[in-house]
Amino acid sequence: MIRTVLAAGAALALTACSMGQDGAASTAGAALDIPQVAAGDLNIDTMKSVTEKLASDEFEGRAPGTPGEDKTVAYLIEEFKQAGLEPGNNGSWTQTVPFVEIEGRDFSPLKIAGQGKEMSFAFGDDWVGVTYREDEQTDLDNSELVFVGYGINAPEKGWNDYAGVDMKGKTAIILVNDPDYETEGLEGPFNGRAMTYYGRWTYKYEEAARQGAAGAIIIHDTFPAAYGWNVVESSWTGPQVYPERKDGGADQTLVNGWVQKPVAQKILGAAGKDLAALSAAAKKKGFKAVPLGLTASTRFGNTVRKFDSQNVVGVLPGAERPNEYVLYSAHWDHLGHCKPDATGDDICNGAVDNATGTAALVALAEAHAKAGPADRSLVFLAVTGEESGLLGSDYYAANPIFPLSQTVGGLNMDALSLAGPAKDVTVVGGGKSRLDEFLDAALKQEGRTATPESTPEKGYYYRSDHFSMAKRGLPMLYVDGGEDLVEGGTEAGQAYAKDYTENRYHQPSDEYDPAWDWSGALKDLSLYYRIGRMLAMSTSWPNWVEGDEFRAARDKSCEGEGGC
Repeated sequence: MIRTVLAAGAALALTACSMGQDGAASTAGAALDIPQVAAGDLNIDTMKSVTEKLASDEFEGRAPGTPGEDKTVAYLIEEFKQAGLEPGNNGSWTQTVPFVEIEGRDFSPLKIAGQGKEMSFAFGDDWVGVTYREDEQTDLDNSELVFVGYGINAPEKGWNDYAGVDMKGKTAIILVNDPDYETEGLEGPFNGRAMTYYGRWTYKYEEAARQGAAGAIIIHDTFPAAYGWNVVESSWTGPQVYPERKDGGADQTLVNGWVQKPVAQKILGAAGKDLAALSAAAKKKGFKAVPLGLTASTRFGNTVRKFDSQNVVGVLPGAERPNEYVLYSAHWDHLGHCKPDATGDDICNGAVDNATGTAALVALAEAHAKAGPADRSLVFLAVTGEESGLLGSDYYAANPIFPLSQTVGGLNMDALSLAGPAKDVTVVGGGKSRLDEFLDAALKQEGRTATPESTPEKGYYYRSDHFSMAKRGLPMLYVDGGEDLVEGGTEAGQAYAKDYTENRYHQPSDEYDPAWDWSGALKDLSLYYRIGRMLAMSTSWPNWVEGDEFRAARDKSCEGEGGC
């Protein structure tokens, strides 16, 4: 995952998690223990060589469950060993993650009928769809269409787009993002312009399934989605990987998919409705779902394959408090073979996304090992299945090798900036936890600043592996390269991000380039090193701020024996 516009500001929080003598978690506004640390001995040649190797055609785009995974895991184990790490999983370098791969084939068009009209939309150009069910054949047959606005059921907000409608056997037509994404400020039922998890496509499919829907189709719109149709098409065609479920996915919808916005306009127009008018109505509390008097039909076959994938984990044991942990994470996977480009290249190499972040794990491990043991243990976690929905990190968070209650916090790295050095840094989800104070201290040492988040409506905090940990209570930072470049300022930084998103993100063209300027990435890596080292040498347990959505989960985990 990469952000189209680099963004986010760091804000100091007001509360922290600390331990009383009775072992019960308590909160305090006292100053945190943030030690000064020396700069790390970071090797840019490691960054270059690991990125180039992982992004080579030899690794076939690093798709889970392919020969590309086998090569990736074996290579990372060797790199972790050479960096000075120890096996992180009770003597093993890996954690097994059970997956199921479902690859659709022989897609029929999406056919819409009713109101005296019949329409047919081509797979790929007009719509894409998959099934989460482990069925050899998927048949969506004359399923009634219902426009459900943003597809949100949020009892705590008194908001239910499904109120009064029985979705059993029906297909939901859903808007992307959440109702107040166009708000200028951060005030509103769904945090104003800042996206909540209710705006993520993953949530919308989850909720449609809970409502008993047969299908869930999201209307693609580039601005609120934060990426173009080309990204949807490349990501939602070919093999799709999901967590293995005991019921084979029987509780999921038959079809989850997307349609282009012009397609949605035609469908709603056939029902005598206007997409703009319905979208405006859906932004208001009390919106009622709208049956369209139309049906949707499609069918396709599926090839189902079960396999085990691997998280790769190494550790540098702490010298003073080895049972307290600081986590670095990055995802090693990418899309594998994907839709060919104009040259016939069908390997999505994922050089920036996320060979760079994985290389950063190795380089950081080297630097920390050279510096000698910290007081706390440092964990380096390369996870699988991020591109399929944060699957590897979610599995680790649900089955942690190192208890989350004994993990102080962490930092996730996903797609490093190669735009050159920046004066600032961006932090996604700034102001959520007192980890920001460690970031602030590290920035001061590095002579850099943090800028406010410019695109909170895109919900980037919910779109990479730190979210898997955060939703279970573990404070996590997601720090990225800044946009105020030393050469060219913000205009150049935004141009770099825009060019990558439009021309390389999730495309075969995301390949290693020997001409890349690594100086900015090295500055970012230096910041990541300082933050991790500070946390590993500190005695504090920074918590989420009071009232944050993840605070309750952290407080609960801190109540256990040996926690926080």
